[in-house]
Amino acid sequence: MQEQEDKRSADKLIMSYPASWWRNMWREALPSGNGVIGASVFGGVQEETVLLNHARLWHWGSKDELPDVSDTLAQTRKLMDEERYAEASWQLTNALHESGYRTKLASRFPLAAINLVMPCRNAFRGYSRTLAMDSGEVTVGWTDGPSQYNRRLFVSRADDTVVYELGGDEEASISGEISLALHPSDRWADTPEFKELEQSIEVGASGTYAWFAGTNDDGTDFGAVMQVIPQDGRIETIGSVIRFEGVRRMLVLVKVFVLGKRSKDWERLKEELAQLAVDTSYDKLLNRHLALHRPLYHSVSLELDDADHDSRTNERLLLDAYEGEAPPALVRKMWAYGRYLFLSGTSTAGDAEPFGLYGLWGGDYRLVWSHNMANENIQMMYWHAHVGGLGELVPSLFRYYDGLMDDFRENASKLYGCRGIYIPAGSTPGIGVPNQIVPVIMNWIGAAGWLARHYYEHFRYTGDLQFLQETALPFMLETLWFYEDFLVSDTDGLYKMYPSVSPENTPLNFMPTDGKPLAHPMPTAINATMDIAILKELLQHLIEVNQKAGGDPEVAKEWSLMLTRLPAYRLNKDGAVSEWIHSTFEDRYAHRHLSHLYPVFPGQEVTRESDPNLFRAFETAVQKREIGAQSGWSLAHMAAIYARLGDGDASLNCLDILSRSSLLPNLFTLHNDWRGMGVSMLMPTAPVQLDANMGWVNAVQEQLLQVSANLIKLLPALPGRWKRGRFADWRFHTGKATVVWNIDTGSFRAELTADRDTDTTVKMPEWSGACKITGEEIHPSPLGPSYYTVRMKSGASVVFESHKPGNV
Repeated sequence: MQEQEDKRSADKLIMSYPASWWRNMWREALPSGNGVIGASVFGGVQEETVLLNHARLWHWGSKDELPDVSDTLAQTRKLMDEERYAEASWQLTNALHESGYRTKLASRFPLAAINLVMPCRNAFRGYSRTLAMDSGEVTVGWTDGPSQYNRRLFVSRADDTVVYELGGDEEASISGEISLALHPSDRWADTPEFKELEQSIEVGASGTYAWFAGTNDDGTDFGAVMQVIPQDGRIETIGSVIRFEGVRRMLVLVKVFVLGKRSKDWERLKEELAQLAVDTSYDKLLNRHLALHRPLYHSVSLELDDADHDSRTNERLLLDAYEGEAPPALVRKMWAYGRYLFLSGTSTAGDAEPFGLYGLWGGDYRLVWSHNMANENIQMMYWHAHVGGLGELVPSLFRYYDGLMDDFRENASKLYGCRGIYIPAGSTPGIGVPNQIVPVIMNWIGAAGWLARHYYEHFRYTGDLQFLQETALPFMLETLWFYEDFLVSDTDGLYKMYPSVSPENTPLNFMPTDGKPLAHPMPTAINATMDIAILKELLQHLIEVNQKAGGDPEVAKEWSLMLTRLPAYRLNKDGAVSEWIHSTFEDRYAHRHLSHLYPVFPGQEVTRESDPNLFRAFETAVQKREIGAQSGWSLAHMAAIYARLGDGDASLNCLDILSRSSLLPNLFTLHNDWRGMGVSMLMPTAPVQLDANMGWVNAVQEQLLQVSANLIKLLPALPGRWKRGRFADWRFHTGKATVVWNIDTGSFRAELTADRDTDTTVKMPEWSGACKITGEEIHPSPLGPSYYTVRMKSGASVVFESHKPGNV
């Protein structure tokens, strides 16, 4: 029984303090969601707010007709050939500005707020709020006088309903009022756009129902209907408020709509709620939800040291992390929490959007950077998914970008005069044309190629030939067509890619000499390392999948020839791989992006096995990055790079720094530390960015399991602090892996099970020593004593086991 209770604690966020970020309390809310509807719970004992979001609710974007400015490419290149880089950098951007082009990205915004008021009889005691990640339940509890009270909430995957229950112990009764309302804006209340939205709001209540609706800027309505089901006591409606008195427990059900018509949708949702309320209870509704939620949450597992027996609150864990090291309980909880946020913030449903930087829990009306950003952020939010058993949730990413392909084709043609697709770094639903009209964004061409990696990896993990032929390969081909038209040759016959940007950095020798802080002074260069790496990877992947799809082998020969014309990576005077291959551009280490590390991570081109000297040069490159220039997400990215380099302690140190610089009490990650502590870049707004939550998940997984096309590494970057642990059912391309280790006893056991026929190489941790091996077709590999070639038929398993006292 105690073990079960400990396990429940490991899968809970436990807090002793209410949300308290002044005016922006939603930032510290506890989140629940079903992948389409999100609910943020914050407030206190007397007043509580449940803020509702919907994946498809966006506003305040605009889309202009994109002018044809493709003639600027020739002028840009002419100026760059004359080494007038700063002038060249602005050619495309200025042409769009001069044409009057003004496309603006949309923003997610809150659909409505459930406002609850429950007067207190005495001063509260014993306050706590928890999130049970394995159920998605948010619970708030406290003692008032002799009675205990609690509120519970989850968002049902089964019924698309927010389920909210209020009550107390057997002797308690509750009184108060509840309503649906427009959530006030923290920053935009005085703008004309918000005033127009505010004036469109209509609310009402009658009997056991309350309703709410507003009109979006596209003329459609959004809103909600709420039904209350009290046990005993009495209720009455006053205006749009439902008052309740002397109620023992009260079930509150809320359904929402978007892109609709209020009168029609109100009636529809009332009928749905009436049917749902027949012979129901909170627990019955919860059980239906759990049947869908728990298989996702428990698709994989992780144990670290004694983390499962650690019931400390978030506040206590963060205080310990602040001393220097993130406790194993916090590391494991952050791993579980990132997965929880992901599965609660996107889904397989047709109206699901890709996971966003705020998930489904944003609290204002024009959020800072709420768009889908493809020069780092959206990729980071999906790196963990397949290894972590959530691959079925990835297709919403492809549906989103495939749905914008017409915009991307127009971009390629009108911006650069090329075939294929050009994806701007930022986009929102329905807006895939350029929007952030500045050189650092407009001159970067790598988004499509980077995203192509995700299409390729999804095929590798699923083996889905239909997906390859109908979705992945067409996307990859259109990405390549752009490069084929964009590339030019230098005097040596090698490809020259320009303009070329390494997100979002400026070479050191082009930084202002007066020391004035400018975000992106001159990012436009030649042959950024990342650009070359992305194209190289795309060509290699196309050659591979073209064969699997039965494509023309002659085309693959052309792609192989293209590979021979890509320039080699350059090492700078410090022995580090340079961020730009062209020697004109000097490395600037004081930057958060780690783009030139792409061949090591997220790519897999350069490994210790394939090129140990170049691998060490990439290691030097990441070591040169300055900590004071980092952000929450870049620390997560850096942790993954160190894991790929095999340095588990350096990887975990990045997470240590992240935990004491960019974590809120509810464990939401922030873009940066806002307190001037010197461990990240300084930005006063410190926006919520949940990419680092997902990046944390990925970094931990990279420390314990690394998967590539022909190599699986077990415990490749195990931090020295993690003496024992276990992970189960983590995915490699064609199967699952379960590993148990104990450094103190020198024991190690790994079981790999094939879901499809498997032919790969497996690397053991070197400290494990000689292994007892069970399974067929396992042989020593020429790569070294810790490597084994493994062949398995579908359904077969192989076990590696050792008991050798020693240390990592």
